Amino acid sequence: MLKVERLDKISDISASDWNQCVGADEPFGRHQFLSALEDSQCVQPKTGWMPQHLVLYDEDKIKACCPLYLKSHSYGEYVFDWSWAEAYERAGGRYYPKLQCAIPFTPVTGQRLMSCPDATAKHTETLLKAMIERAKELQISSLHITFAQKNEWDLIQDHGLLPRTGHQYHWNNQGYVDFDAFLAHLSSRKRKSIRKERKAVLEAGIEFQILNGNTLEAQHWDAFYQFYMDTSGRKWGHPYLNRDFFTLLGERLGKSTILILALKDNRIVAGALNLKGSETLYGRYWGCLEDYKFLHFETCYYQAIEYAITHGLKRVEAGAQGQHKIQRGYLPVETYSAHWVADPGFKTALVDFLDHDRKVNELEMQELSKFSPYK
Repeated sequence: MLKVERLDKISDISASDWNQCVGADEPFGRHQFLSALEDSQCVQPKTGWMPQHLVLYDEDKIKACCPLYLKSHSYGEYVFDWSWAEAYERAGGRYYPKLQCAIPFTPVTGQRLMSCPDATAKHTETLLKAMIERAKELQISSLHITFAQKNEWDLIQDHGLLPRTGHQYHWNNQGYVDFDAFLAHLSSRKRKSIRKERKAVLEAGIEFQILNGNTLEAQHWDAFYQFYMDTSGRKWGHPYLNRDFFTLLGERLGKSTILILALKDNRIVAGALNLKGSETLYGRYWGCLEDYKFLHFETCYYQAIEYAITHGLKRVEAGAQGQHKIQRGYLPVETYSAHWVADPGFKTALVDFLDHDRKVNELEMQELSKFSPYK
């Protein structure tokens, strides 16, 4: 009665069928986002991402699915296992290829074992077992499920996967009526600091334009792509995304795409790309071609907070890393991943490593919480 089908490309299933398993607050799991990555050739075997998506049927009705890739490297994941690969290969093993259940290039928490509203725990467990069986069938070293939701993470561990934690920085909307109401909840020193930063950007003559849906045009994507290429070249060494991807994103997921542009004398000088779910604004990429003091903070953080307040969103997720986000109202939040390892000896070594890693993460989050800007 239960059947699991493997897809070599996301276009092998219709958007409506896939999306019935995707939550309203998860734009990155949607067919439109995944297909934009594949159709632009950003995700393909030549880039080290071979689609292996799984779909679970019960009496020919879709009940669950997962984005799954066979990978030949560890780029674009944000849960780092380079040291694992090096250690295993030094011991004579072969770490790559591996299976990765994730949204490519996207360190955003979401449902990885995606299921329809009427799906049962049995459906989810069957899908998870199918992922593990696929790893065994391919005779590969490991399977990695990254940026999973907490409830999934608890279930996954029951099936022998090793738990791992990390943290990011998120802003939570406490029902603020406007930005000043948010500032009123901060300590006096932090409140003054943010006002000083925003004033500096205003006095530099910077204005902001927020675009989405039909207001997104080729000229806007051309400008933002320059920003993306500049930032990715300086931070990562090579860009993951090409220009075609942004066109497809605007066409397929335009209503969820929020592009914040900074203008100086009617010239676009910086921009930040966000995606919007039903409750959350997800900050993804930023870049600039002209340097103005505090422009990054204003474009990425303060404009995002204002947008969330105006549109009644519950939170802003500002992406991976960046302790400087704390003093701007973004507090550390735990993230979760789980890992299946074929080699028993390697698994034993990772158990010790991950136990220590989780304790370090807990201590770091405790220390970071002491720097909260809130009263």
